[in-house]
Amino acid sequence: MTSALGCAICSAGKRICDTLCPVSSGRIPELITAALERVAQIFRRKPGGPEHLRTGRKGEDLAYYFLRRQGYTIIARNWRSKGRKGEIDLIGWNNATLCFIEVKTRGSRGAVPAEIAVDRAKQFELRRMAELFLHRQSSRPQSRFDVVSIYLEPGKVPEIELFKDAFSWRSMSGKRRW
Repeated sequence: MTSALGCAICSAGKRICDTLCPVSSGRIPELITAALERVAQIFRRKPGGPEHLRTGRKGEDLAYYFLRRQGYTIIARNWRSKGRKGEIDLIGWNNATLCFIEVKTRGSRGAVPAEIAVDRAKQFELRRMAELFLHRQSSRPQSRFDVVSIYLEPGKVPEIELFKDAFSWRSMSGKRRW
């Protein structure tokens, strides 16, 4: 969409356009979602739940768009199954690998990184949910568990970090990538 001289749509230089132009960077859906969220705030009678839930929803939205820009094809958000208490935040394809993605969002950087919250109990629950998801599929593709950590500090650009293959299917593998 951009030439060596600049973008045919916004006339910016290539380097600027690739990061700022909503057309060439694939950010149009992200901008539309943000605009709809602002409109929804006008018509809401009360705030959208507790602060920690709003922070989590915002983090999941940021992770969704971040992963799409990384080449993932997201096929499910907040996937649940009857009989289990948990959910899988995002499920998507990264090339030929099916990824079950847990998103951890924090309002600030504390002493403990956000990804540490994916402890053994959470890993166990994610494995069980992923097994239920795969049981409903016709084939068993190569799969892995990814974790996305997001920090939403006021006045700063959100920090997003992706941990691919963060833990394995085996319960006590010690494969954590952080």
